[in-house]
Parts: sequence; structure tokens; C-alpha cells
Amino acid sequence: MALLDPDEIDERMRSLDGWSREGETIVKSFTHGDFLGSIDFVNRVAPLAEEMGHHPDLAISWATVEVTITTHSQGGLTASDFALAGRIDGLS
Repeated sequence: MALLDPDEIDERMRSLDGWSREGETIVKSFTHGDFLGSIDFVNRVAPLAEEMGHHPDLAISWATVEVTITTHSQGGLTASDFALAGRIDGLS
């Protein structure tokens, strides 16, 4: 998977709601009411990530899950990152 150039990253960012770019990652926080809601969300993200073979970093803080996505093997953002972000958005 090839790294995206800055213009393509900017274009893809416009199609994602609530995601922000932080260096070579894209990040979004999801709020799910309480700790169990956050765990439920993570449990729905996990099989999706496995299916895609692309695994985000997930940080749980009670009612909030912060999702950070990058393609570690490429050292930056690829089309897979944006595809995964879109699929995760579909879960909430």
C-alpha cells in the first residue's frame, strides 16, 4: 500500500466527519455514554479491524474511545487508513 501525498490526504480528510490529522495519523474520539458503552464499541471495532487486516490504536477513557489510525508498516497514511476510518464511522 503506497503512502498518500499531502493533497490526497487533504481530499480524503474532507470526506471524514470529526476526524483530525495528527502528524502521520488520523484521530477521532467516540463517546458512548459510559465505560460499558465504550467496551461495546471496541468489541465492534475489533472484528472489523481483523477482517480488514488493519488495526487501529484504541484508547479507552471511561465513556470515550480515541481511535488513532496509521499504516505503521509504511510510516504514514494510506488508502487503507481512510477505508478503516469510514467503516468505523459506520459503527456509531
